[in-house]
Amino acid sequence: MNIKEILREDGFIVCPNKGVSMMPLLRQDRDLMEIVRRGEERLHKYDAVLFLRDNGDYVMHRIVKVLPEGYIICGDNSYQMERVREDQILGVLVGVVRDGRTIKTDTPSQKLYARAITAAYPLRVVRLRARGALSKAKRLVLGAARH
Repeated sequence: MNIKEILREDGFIVCPNKGVSMMPLLRQDRDLMEIVRRGEERLHKYDAVLFLRDNGDYVMHRIVKVLPEGYIICGDNSYQMERVREDQILGVLVGVVRDGRTIKTDTPSQKLYARAITAAYPLRVVRLRARGALSKAKRLVLGAARH
């Protein structure tokens, strides 16, 4: 069974994280995500949600804006926002298992983290774009030095 089927059948899944778009909340290949099937109610800004892209990719990102017809979402370590329809969202992150300990997402410290990481979006854009530009410049310089 795939994640969508497990959530539909059991209403809950614990699975590993792949990717870095939700760092530092989720560490690739180290943390487990506790996800519950989404209900019928509207989700809220700051919720971390699992959704299914039209290409079949499962993605965990955070809601940064609630729209009448869906949501705008973005990873905590990403700067590209994405529009997601209601029907694409499969579940909501309720906990992170790290080093044998579960960190629940509804605690005051995690709610504060979600607000802070969302508010820091403009700084994240500058940081990630600068890092990309520096990496590109480094490749160009090293490539030119080899020839």
